[in-house]
Amino acid sequence: MGYSTAEIWMIILALGVGTFLIRFSFLGLPGRLRWPPLALRLLRYTPVAVIPGMVAPLVIWPAATDGTLDAPRMAAAVATLAVGLWRGSLLWAILAGAGTLALLLWLTG
Repeated sequence: MGYSTAEIWMIILALGVGTFLIRFSFLGLPGRLRWPPLALRLLRYTPVAVIPGMVAPLVIWPAATDGTLDAPRMAAAVATLAVGLWRGSLLWAILAGAGTLALLLWLTG
C-alpha cells in the first residue's frame, strides 16, 4: 500500500510540528528559567555534534556511488575539516568542501 503525495506531506508536516513541540517544551516553555552554566555551555556544542553526524554517512556511504567510498568525497571532507580548523569559520569550511568536491568530480568526470 502506497501513500499519496498529500498523505506524505501531511506526515512530514506532522513530524515537523511534533519535533518542534518536543524541543520547544524543553527549551522554550521554561521562559525566564535560569539555566545552569554547564547546561548552557554544553548546548553551544550541539551544532558541532549534529552536523558531522548528518554529513559523515554521506561521505562514507554516498548514495551517488551506491555506497562505495570514493576519493572526491573523502578529499572534500578533509578539505572541509582542514579549512574549518584553520579559519574557524563554518561558512569557509563549507565553501572549501563544496568547491573541492565540485572540482574533483569535474576532473574525474
